[in-house]
Amino acid sequence: MSSLRFIAKHPTISMVEPCTTLRELKQIHTQLFINGLLNNPHLAGQFIASIALNNPSNLYYSNQVLDHSQKPTLFTFNSMIRAHSKSSTPHRSFHFYSRILHSTDNLAPDNYTFTFLVRTSAQLLAPQIGSSVYCALVKYGFEHDPHVQSGLIFMYAEFGDLVACHRVFSSICEPDLVCQTAMVSACAKMGDVGFARKLFDKMSQKDPIAWNAMISRYAQCGQSREALTLFNLMQREGVKVNEVSMVSVLSACAHLGALDQGRCAHIYMERNKLPMTLTLGTALIDMYSKCGNMNKAMEAFWRMKEKNVYTWSSAIGGLAMNGAGEKCLELFSLMKQDGVRPNEVTFVSVLRGCSVVGLIEEGRKHFASMSEVYGIEPQLEHYDLMVDLYGRAGRLDEALNFINGMPVRPHVGAWGALPNACKIYKNMEMGELASRKIVEIEAKNHGAYVLLSNIYADTKDWDKVSNVRQTMNVKGVRKQPGCSVIEVGGEVHEFFVGDKSHPRYAEIQVMLGEIAKRLKLLGYVANTNPVLFDIEEEDKEDALCMHSEKIAIAFGLISLGPDVPIRIVKNLRVCWDYHDATKMISKAFNREIIVRDRNRFHHFRDGECSCKGYW
Repeated sequence: MSSLRFIAKHPTISMVEPCTTLRELKQIHTQLFINGLLNNPHLAGQFIASIALNNPSNLYYSNQVLDHSQKPTLFTFNSMIRAHSKSSTPHRSFHFYSRILHSTDNLAPDNYTFTFLVRTSAQLLAPQIGSSVYCALVKYGFEHDPHVQSGLIFMYAEFGDLVACHRVFSSICEPDLVCQTAMVSACAKMGDVGFARKLFDKMSQKDPIAWNAMISRYAQCGQSREALTLFNLMQREGVKVNEVSMVSVLSACAHLGALDQGRCAHIYMERNKLPMTLTLGTALIDMYSKCGNMNKAMEAFWRMKEKNVYTWSSAIGGLAMNGAGEKCLELFSLMKQDGVRPNEVTFVSVLRGCSVVGLIEEGRKHFASMSEVYGIEPQLEHYDLMVDLYGRAGRLDEALNFINGMPVRPHVGAWGALPNACKIYKNMEMGELASRKIVEIEAKNHGAYVLLSNIYADTKDWDKVSNVRQTMNVKGVRKQPGCSVIEVGGEVHEFFVGDKSHPRYAEIQVMLGEIAKRLKLLGYVANTNPVLFDIEEEDKEDALCMHSEKIAIAFGLISLGPDVPIRIVKNLRVCWDYHDATKMISKAFNREIIVRDRNRFHHFRDGECSCKGYW
């Protein structure tokens, strides 16, 4: 008979709950002792299990009760193994396993014993111990038990051993829901998303854990559209979405800049009364920030009853990303007044806020305070932002001195913050130096080659442009293709450079012609220098028209109402010509255009951009 068979709890034992205090436990213990109920091994086991499993902080007390218990049952020992497997002292589980083996009552471990020991091994992240447990469970004949098998899959997933997960799963003739869910979770966690999805689709029943595993993994590996598709399917099938899934959904919306779907997710949370936890609230702020809607982000921030450093940092970072540097610093001051201690992430946001509005002295002060006031060692990203801060203000010599004075070897990020500033302030020599330094560190960094090529193109040095491109060909360096994403009616549309695959491409092409015509009327002339130099000027302008972001804007103009902002997410940094053209488009069509590139947001309106010409 199973050691975990159902036994009705005694009313006095049922009084033990997660919120029961130690004093109350002792009173219950006294009552059971006086009534002689603890002389019954099964009732004593129930009491010990109730203490151990209801509140980890009372685990030591359950140990004391067990030490004074006569003839502990297998149920009692299994409960202690289970409780310790979830505690901060999982290794103690093996003490109780040893007591089972050396019991004078001839107790023998059962399937539950090994299910909990497998979980203990996973908690300890100890493959050698896991192997020993596996050998023991085979010895006792439990290798085909469904509970043990699902536990083994979980354990091997924690060890990062996908081959072992597949081996266990393939040995199961008819895997039940628990085993299937464990395998879906394992494969999703370790990146075998294809197999996970195939198994997920074959499951006749899907529990929330399987849904969560697939949605979370899709969001984590950048397959945000798939994550949102599953989220919509999950709702249609009536599966209740929990906090774990919702955080992943909000993350996917943030990645795509899918504001409409993000709003729908927020409405779902409110309708289903999901508690606004710290994690969920912070994810909501991050989503609205990365979709360029700081009003909604700050509304969510101020409505949160509890805020931690990550909540504050998310809001501060959102303001900085959207170009509101002064408000970013104001919020940072409020955070300190509220007694919340900043961390490394906070200072990334603060320094970015200083950079976007050119507050050099403020930036230097905050950078120094990291180590002097808060004992935080600056990380590489903090150095990058300081270089960017100097470069934005045109203080290129100070930027170079800062790089040379870094206590660590200057990396790609630090040098990468210079070329754009050098281009703005016409210091081609330093721009060339920075680009070459990047190439020295990362021989296949396509961005550095493109920057170097553009620097030479600006000075009409076509021989050097040719040399750069020949070097790229020899080293096998390929420029990453531009990709722009736009959401229309809750559906995400993706465009690549020169993309003609969209069902409405004929309409898009007509609109591209209209854009070109209006821009010429406003006196716009395309900057064709960075484009391939061996084609005619007219063809260069045509090539620029086929940029992924221009195709996305054209699609937005034909698909969205006149009062709806056009929101675009681009995988690369915005190029100069596109930036100038988008300013003119916003004026020519009287439209607000919001673009999130690899670095920041650009809010275009009335022919101007929030970045003030520096990004």
